[in-house]
Amino acid sequence: MSSIPMPLNGKVTAFLNQHAPEEIRRTVEQARKRDTLAGSYPYDRWMNKSDYQDALTPLQFELAKLQHWLAETQQRVIVIFEGRDTAGKSGAINRITEVTNPRTVRVEALPKPTDRQLREWFFQRYVERLPAGGEMVLFDRSWYNRAVIEHVFGFCTPEQRARFFQQVPEFERMLVGDGVHLVKIWLNVSRAEQLRRLLAREGNPMRHWKLSRIDIEGLGKWDSYTHAIAQTFERTHTTHAPWTVIRAEDKYRARLAVLLHLLGTLPYALKEPANIPAPDPNICGTPAIWDAELWDDGT
Repeated sequence: MSSIPMPLNGKVTAFLNQHAPEEIRRTVEQARKRDTLAGSYPYDRWMNKSDYQDALTPLQFELAKLQHWLAETQQRVIVIFEGRDTAGKSGAINRITEVTNPRTVRVEALPKPTDRQLREWFFQRYVERLPAGGEMVLFDRSWYNRAVIEHVFGFCTPEQRARFFQQVPEFERMLVGDGVHLVKIWLNVSRAEQLRRLLAREGNPMRHWKLSRIDIEGLGKWDSYTHAIAQTFERTHTTHAPWTVIRAEDKYRARLAVLLHLLGTLPYALKEPANIPAPDPNICGTPAIWDAELWDDGT
């Protein structure tokens, strides 16, 4: 069997050894496998896997009810998954799609825009992917690329970003006003945990494809990302389209929080309230729960 190319192998390790803050490097190097690495995270260790699976099963059963409700009532649902690289967006999405019909629940992860799309209204290519009646669309990253990634890497101008912030509240108000259920989820991880997850991708041939040039270049832009995220919450956390922030140091707890929030938010038929307690308030809440040690108000 031929070897699998890993063109970015060694890049994360080099950043860790040469450029990462000493405290972050020491935290990563000294951590045990299931330790959580954010000092302010309320749990020292990951959730036990068997406990996680026991908690996941009834939630996925509720998802089956949810998709029948979508089909029968022709409801439209949009779920936006955003967060830093490695925050667990794909893993949370997979817990939904593995038990639902792809004709009812589909994932949209838009590629780099084409030359034509660059000349269109910014939201136009997203509008084309919105759900019809009876569908739920899970956006693995979304129009919020403009607010954070495009801004941090200079892929948009300050004027384009300002226009985005001006238009997005009204764009989302129009969606909600037309009857769309809009759920916005931001998954957050600490810098040490992000580095640990990127290191795991770096040397694994089966996961190396998840590592991109943007991931590597973004390692040195942590503070820029932090400032951009703070601005995004300040400008787009609205009453009609609020953000729910989930601290995702522990992927198991984060996935459960995602499902509990989604199922608790949508008014689907035959919901069993006993299966859907409120998400853990220690890790799931408004942008106010965003890790204080990461907050940067731009001053």
